[in-house]
Amino acid sequence: MDKKWWKEAVVYQIYPRSFMDSNGDGIGDLNGITSRLDYLKDLGVDVIWLSPVYQSPNDDNGYDISDYRAIMQEFGTMEDFDRMLSEMHKRGIRLVMDLVVNHTSDEHKWFVESRKSKDNPYRDYYIWRDAKEGKEPNNWGSCFSGSAWKYDPQTEMYYLHLFSTKQPDLNWENPAVRKEVFDMMNWWCEKGIDGFRMDVISMISKPEGLPDGKIPEGGLYGDSGCVNGPHVHEYLQEMNREVLSKYDLMTVGECAGVTIEEAEKYASADGKELSMVFQFELVDLASGTYGKWTDKRVPLKDFKRVMTAWQTELEGKAWNSLFLGNHDQPRCLSRFGDDSPEYRVVSAKMLATCLHMMQGTPYVYQGEELGMTNAYFHKLEDYKDIESIQYYTELTDAGLMEPDYMMKCLMLRSRDNARTPMQWDGSEKAGFTDGEPWIKINPNCKEINAASQLDDPDSIFHYYQKLIALRKEKDIIVYGEFEPLCREDNQIFAYMRKLDEERLLTVCNFSEQSAEFEVPVEFEGSRCLITNLDRKVFKGKIVLKPYEAFVLYK
Repeated sequence: MDKKWWKEAVVYQIYPRSFMDSNGDGIGDLNGITSRLDYLKDLGVDVIWLSPVYQSPNDDNGYDISDYRAIMQEFGTMEDFDRMLSEMHKRGIRLVMDLVVNHTSDEHKWFVESRKSKDNPYRDYYIWRDAKEGKEPNNWGSCFSGSAWKYDPQTEMYYLHLFSTKQPDLNWENPAVRKEVFDMMNWWCEKGIDGFRMDVISMISKPEGLPDGKIPEGGLYGDSGCVNGPHVHEYLQEMNREVLSKYDLMTVGECAGVTIEEAEKYASADGKELSMVFQFELVDLASGTYGKWTDKRVPLKDFKRVMTAWQTELEGKAWNSLFLGNHDQPRCLSRFGDDSPEYRVVSAKMLATCLHMMQGTPYVYQGEELGMTNAYFHKLEDYKDIESIQYYTELTDAGLMEPDYMMKCLMLRSRDNARTPMQWDGSEKAGFTDGEPWIKINPNCKEINAASQLDDPDSIFHYYQKLIALRKEKDIIVYGEFEPLCREDNQIFAYMRKLDEERLLTVCNFSEQSAEFEVPVEFEGSRCLITNLDRKVFKGKIVLKPYEAFVLYK
């Protein structure tokens, strides 16, 4: 076993704007996070991944950075940050920072200079091109709708932005840009942080010559082809030499469009690039003609196929990240489980069981450990997310979607579902703030909140606590080989883990119907490590209740 601390860790993602407000302005902040560290210590997590807290005009909630070495004023000061980091380390919790270096804000000093003139020293920090036949340089579309190019009258040229117009892409071909990024990363490492989650890192290398991309059926713009570009691995290996290899860090790359073959390069066991990657094959499963804007659910067979492939094909070659939700996805309970009052608790525990018993590093997104659900906002004005609002406008204006259907898609798939404030208690403002929250609080905070669950030994919180403790107790949960069972079953996801003579069996019913399961003979008389219902008998043919899950060990 190639043991590493980050393989054995459980990561908790904090979206700072929505976690805890300490000063009553309705926006979560660093001192709010510090005030809740004992809660996270009690849960048992080892690492906090903190979404961006750098200085930013907030066009894309902090993913548009104007100063990499300053803290967003809404979140506090650098002194607040230093105190938070110190308090985390006192509790044995490490901190992974969000690294956003595919693009900056258009208010970053580099871009302010870059747009001044064609011969400015910072001009080549970004990607500028002349018009082509009086229009954009190519047909690429932005990930946030519209063209990926914006005309800048100051120098009569276009700049590339794969995301918002206020997020110009950095030119990674320029060695000066790479040096600036590596210097900044070293600065944070010297502060004592423990790693980086790297935002859209698979997009930093653009295709040679920036050619037109293929326009998907029903689409309006071409695919940029920037995912897994020609020099991305060179750049990451250089980053590893200049920064990552000098410290004991955990690194995870957000790699949209990554294949298993590519993941082996990014997160190879030789340690030349990153510790692990986030892949999106699972969360992209139900995508339709207009990407994620659909009301389809993921069939269990597809869910199992993807999860199993990543488990078996990376075995011994690269390390997995295990997640079902984050700040860019709807709530995993609403998406993959059943958030109805009848099954919410049992299906939340089932999903957690399925994920946490796999090989890889599990990520818990804030509130997931409470079974928080989608907000299901009914009005467009309740949404704050730039992606949701822009796509609603583009798709309905173009007549590609009816407004009512697009609203249904937002209710199911908008990123704002994950961004409603953390539900600390059942009060009107959920214990999140004394002020007016920056985004509406989910009204179900009266039923779903931390205060009530901490007092209830059968709560989702305490179930997560037990799952996390089991991972620390048993090497087989971290390092054991994965063997799928019941591959063709439409209701049950079951698998075995093996390590030397030890065996682990995980069985999950993903449906609201009963399901039959034959317990393998070798597990008769084995010990049940955890179950979300009160089953006592685990032998022969058994009938699983809706959303039942259990783990046997021998």
